[in-house]
This record gives sequence, structure tokens and C-alpha cells, in this order.
Amino acid sequence: MSNHDASIELGAFVKIEHHNIALLFCNYLLSQNISAKVLSEDNTFVIYCDIHQQDQAKDIFEDFIKQPHHPKYQQAAWDNAEVSQLKSNEPSVVSQFKEQFFRHAGFVTLVVFAICWFTFILGELGWQRDVFNKIGFFNHLNMANLLEQPYRLIGPAFFHFTWLHIIFNTMWWWQIGGSIERTLGKGALINLFLVSAIISNVGQFIVSGPSFGGLSGVVYALFGYVWWYDWLAPEKGLTISKPIVGFLLFFMLLGFANVLPVNMANTAHLLGLLSGCGLAWIKIKYAKS
Repeated sequence: MSNHDASIELGAFVKIEHHNIALLFCNYLLSQNISAKVLSEDNTFVIYCDIHQQDQAKDIFEDFIKQPHHPKYQQAAWDNAEVSQLKSNEPSVVSQFKEQFFRHAGFVTLVVFAICWFTFILGELGWQRDVFNKIGFFNHLNMANLLEQPYRLIGPAFFHFTWLHIIFNTMWWWQIGGSIERTLGKGALINLFLVSAIISNVGQFIVSGPSFGGLSGVVYALFGYVWWYDWLAPEKGLTISKPIVGFLLFFMLLGFANVLPVNMANTAHLLGLLSGCGLAWIKIKYAKS
């Protein structure tokens, strides 16, 4: 924290969500001889500056926010011997990660995430076969089994076989599912999860039998849903980058080419993708009708 003359009165000027951006702007203000400091408040970073210089600071901020990574702001950070720091209540790396994790994910996203990890940990503790026998798909798909244990239609989505398997799936679930829940609400994510889990699980059972598990069919549904939603209704702000689209489509093709070192539930991936695209199309068409 830089030292300030006692006669200078600092007032809250602007809130910035990202720590590094806040520090960059604060350092640039200091380089322009405007007294400033950064404080962490209510999960954001508040920049305080001299109340008599806030009009000048406002003009500077309007330029800064357009190009916060312009070299002149980086240079100001290097030129200032006293880099603005947060008070001792600055969140640690762990607390910042935890805050970001929960901020992005809604209740439904977190519940599914937790169930997946809970079942996986039980398996790692020696109960993998017992858990699979409890929530795995039916050995025989008939009406009697459906009425007796309907949860088995979606149960395999919660079961994962390896660390790589669960990390990959739950990472994408958190990322894409969290975006859907924050943008469209809990109901949209619940509906998408249930429909895609049932379709992908039933399809995979028909093709390969009951020995499968994982959230990847649902993950591909989330991907397809956001992909088509972004295409059909970009004004809603639900987007996915082209590199991610390319990566997930290429990864699915690798599965069908059978060149990966693990067994892939390819049918679940494809049906999940198609169900997600279809649900997005129905949602947009219904909203516009």
C-alpha cells in the first residue's frame, strides 16, 4: 500500500471484479499523480482515489477500460516503485478459487457435481462395485424395472471409473452447466440434465449393454445446447468459443475412430449432443412463437 498525505481525502471511485485489472488501474492513477489505493470489499476490488481528482480519474478510466492491457498501463506498474497492494484481508489463492467456483455454479450445478464426486470417492474407498450395482443401468430394460427403480435411467451419469474420467466430466459440467443455470435458470438445467441423461443412457445400453457410466453424454448435451443457443439467439449472451466447439467435436470423432487409449461411450456422446441441440432449437422456437 502506498503512503498518502494525511490531508488527502480518498473516496470510493470504482469497483472492479478482477484483482490484476484493479491493480493496473490503480498504478496508472499513481503514475498520473492521482492518489489511489485498492481495497477488497464484498468479493470485488474497490479503487479509492482523491475526491478532488475523481473527474480526472473518470476520464482516465474511460480510456483504460477500453484497453486495460495496453502497454502504457503495464509500464506504469513497472515504473511505480510502490505497487498498490491489497490490505491484509486480501483473499488467498485458495479463497479466491473457492469464491470463483461458487460464484459461477448455481445450486443445481453444485448438487450434480457433489453427487458425482461422492459416488466416485465411495468407489475409491472400496465400494465401487456396490455403488455401480445400486445406480448402474438396468440389466434388462422393461416396464417392471422402470416402475421399480426409475432412477437407474439417469444413475449411470453419476458414476465414473477413473480420476481422469471424473475430472474431465465435472470440469465441463461446472463450466457449461454453470453458465446455463446462471443465464436461463435452474429449470432449464434440470430439464436438460434429465432429458439428455435418459436419452444418452438408453441409447448406450441398446448399443453396448449396461456396463457404462459417466456424465459425458450430459456434458455433450450441454455443449450442443449452448452451441445452438448461441447460434439461434446470440442476444441472450449464452456463448461458447469456437476453439472449444472444435475441441469437443474432434474429441468425439476420436472416440468413434477408436484411437483413444480408453473405452468411450460414443453413442452416449452423440445422442447427448443431438439432444442438447434439439432442446435448444425447441426452446428458441417456443420462445419466439
